[in-house]
Amino acid sequence: MSETMKIPLKDIRGWLEKETETVFSPIRTKAEKLFEDMKERLNDVVDVSRTLFENSRKEIEKRNMKTYRRARALNKLSRIFIERMQHIHVPDEVSYNTLYTFSHEVQDAFAVTEVDIRNWFPRISPYFIFDRRKFMGVFEMAKRTWKGLNDFLAKEYVKTKTLEETFQLIEEISSLKEEAANLEEKREKAENERASVEKRITETERKIADLKNKESMSQLSQVRSEIKTLRMEVKNHLRRLQKPFIKLRSLALRGKGSGLTPEESQKLSQYIKEPFEAFATEQTGYPLLRQILQKLSRLMSTGKLKLKSDRKRKAEKAIKNIVNKGSLVNLHQKCVEALRLMENLSTSARVAEIKNEMEKLQRESEELKRKKKRIESEEKALEQAYKETLEKIQSKKREIEENVLSFLGKRISIE
Repeated sequence: MSETMKIPLKDIRGWLEKETETVFSPIRTKAEKLFEDMKERLNDVVDVSRTLFENSRKEIEKRNMKTYRRARALNKLSRIFIERMQHIHVPDEVSYNTLYTFSHEVQDAFAVTEVDIRNWFPRISPYFIFDRRKFMGVFEMAKRTWKGLNDFLAKEYVKTKTLEETFQLIEEISSLKEEAANLEEKREKAENERASVEKRITETERKIADLKNKESMSQLSQVRSEIKTLRMEVKNHLRRLQKPFIKLRSLALRGKGSGLTPEESQKLSQYIKEPFEAFATEQTGYPLLRQILQKLSRLMSTGKLKLKSDRKRKAEKAIKNIVNKGSLVNLHQKCVEALRLMENLSTSARVAEIKNEMEKLQRESEELKRKKKRIESEEKALEQAYKETLEKIQSKKREIEENVLSFLGKRISIE
């Protein structure tokens, strides 16, 4: 097995050109010459078609009845020839693929033109004989030139097709290397931007934490925590009364003799929706709750408010503890004091100032986190694109190495 030659990517084109110069250069030169010859022959066909067009136009203008119809036919036919030849796409660069496509377009155009000649020239005969002979001479020359080009493609140029494609692969790798470098630069920029945003997030959250630790905010936090606990206690103490309260409100809304005053009805709704707020805003001894419970007790005892026996028993016990035993006195004092302290702290100018600053910082922090998320998404996309580009480069390197082994019999490794 032959030794593998390591060649840097930047040197591969020069090395390959040197290795294939004796084979590729002459064929390339011949391809370019045949291409130029074919272009000239096409131009010749266009020029001679213009001659047909002009001569037939002049004959049309004479209005000679013998030649008029034939002149019109030749005029139309020559215009078709011109448009057909000009419609052939002439490539800017010569390669096997571009020349192959060009040759097939010429072949198709010539084939249709031959059909037109067979169909129309006999009808135009015997007029315009010299013009038609001149056209046929130019057209036959163009056909011979095309045949030479086509034979060259099939027998000689095809042998260098792989080599030509290899040079194209080298160009593609160079472009991909530039693309990879650009992606890497963008990725590093995004990474630096993310690090900067993360630093700002940390700083913002540190400021928020510092504000939370301010004495007034610390007190406010403690009171909120205490109220949260008290809220659960109130809810727990009144849990046996929730269903009776709902039934009592239903009686009041239907006007079925609940006996509740408008103030009591309003307070009852508050006890159902927000037990803590309802309880903490009661006067000392929570008179409204007592009145509601007393009326609830009477309605249950008279049967106007019906409950299942177990639920009724538990509700009566809860009412007795609250109304007769004052089971909620201490809890009420705690709730009132906590709510008062909460309101005082919340309306404090200093607390308001700190809260505004915290809200501003929170908004800033949230915006920074959204920005970080966008950057991370961009980083991910760039990383994926970078990875795919490197994979394409490696794939094309392997293809070049295989091509070189195929037409030169040499093992190389592109670094």
